[in-house]
Amino acid sequence: MGTSLRGNMTRQSFPVITYISFETDCFTSFAWVILNSKKLVFLSSKKAISTTTTYPVLQAAALSIGYQEKANSKVIAEAIEFTISKGKLVALVGANGIGKSTLLRTLAKIQAPLSGEILLQNKSLHAYSTAELAREISLVLTEQIPSKNLTVVELIALGRQPYTNWIGNLSKNDHAIVESALEKTNLLELKHRKCYTLSDGQLQKVMIARALAQDTSMIILDEPTTHLDMYHKAYVLNLLKKLAHDTQKTMLFSTHEIDLAIQLCDEMIVMNAGKVNAGTPCELIEQGIFEQLFPNDLITFDATSGSFKVKKRLA
Repeated sequence: MGTSLRGNMTRQSFPVITYISFETDCFTSFAWVILNSKKLVFLSSKKAISTTTTYPVLQAAALSIGYQEKANSKVIAEAIEFTISKGKLVALVGANGIGKSTLLRTLAKIQAPLSGEILLQNKSLHAYSTAELAREISLVLTEQIPSKNLTVVELIALGRQPYTNWIGNLSKNDHAIVESALEKTNLLELKHRKCYTLSDGQLQKVMIARALAQDTSMIILDEPTTHLDMYHKAYVLNLLKKLAHDTQKTMLFSTHEIDLAIQLCDEMIVMNAGKVNAGTPCELIEQGIFEQLFPNDLITFDATSGSFKVKKRLA
């Protein structure tokens, strides 16, 4: 059990109101208290109380996604409803071929929804021009980068394109933002290295830094831990969580690393058989959502540990 105390403790005669949070495996109980010079007075407990005002960065309402094939529509998922708040790390998970990439492309306005509404910063996604959207959403995709002959700092500087003039010259402010992205992703020592000399893990950090340099309210990443070993998968997701909380940018990523996502993410979106559920990992565990993801003949979900287990089968 971890305990944190927040608020300003002073020697003034009037009381100071703050709260203490008690963290357990899945739940956090908060108690509002009055800090006096000699005593703590508990006002309420066992209910999560938000102390910061959050607003939705991205909303989906009655959303249906899929493909238009001539006169017919191929529906991948429908009746999608979720809200994503500022400064959260959010994982999009589901079985292979379930439609995760289709949903990400739809949320990034790469393809149109079949029906429904997507709101970005309380404005219809459809109403954004390409230039406006480039200042709100940055993408980290699985496609190859244009040229690995670029240096790390040159590749990260490409994130400033939505803000530069037609020649592409960087201002003093642009250079400062690029330098900040290097620092936040621990890449300062590699800034002059050619990208072709980097490992997969280092290159993924560079792509995240480029998205940071674009300075958008949301970063969407398509399977950012692909081709990484277990340590670097955890490292990248930890980095994304720290960046989300420190910069208050919302990070939405698709992944097959469901166990890691349950441990590290603030919220999750789970796609399963045409249905989409969203919530905190604990809420989704309580609802039994993860038990429905895969056939139970080989693997099962252990709600106690929050992880999948492989069934031992006789030869």
